Amino acid sequence: MTSRRVLKVAQAIREVVSSAIVMEMRDPRIADVTVTFVEVSGDMRRARVHVTIMGDDQKQQLCLHGLQHAAGYLQQKIANRIDTRYTPRLEFRIDEGVQRSLEVHQLLGELFPEGEKTAGDDSSAPTKP
Repeated sequence: MTSRRVLKVAQAIREVVSSAIVMEMRDPRIADVTVTFVEVSGDMRRARVHVTIMGDDQKQQLCLHGLQHAAGYLQQKIANRIDTRYTPRLEFRIDEGVQRSLEVHQLLGELFPEGEKTAGDDSSAPTKP
């Protein structure tokens, strides 16, 4: 069970990192990035930032490297926003959830083409006048 304080710190980190990426980062490697969620350790010394990066695998790895390079700058922004004894060290991870949901959507599209009717589809039922 995570404490309310840890959840608030995670939310603040997500807000600071996502706004800094959009408005302040000038690194050309960092583009098309969305911060999905943040996990903060119980002692609040580490924060794992999950991001979604649009593009192929090479672009994702390049962007992830740029984010790791900018971690110190982002930690400074976080230190200005939250008042804790330690500023969490940032670790960036690619969030695979969006990619997996697209794969599942594609598989479902192959299994149930839009032209076929599913069992719950009552569009052919007669309507009452």
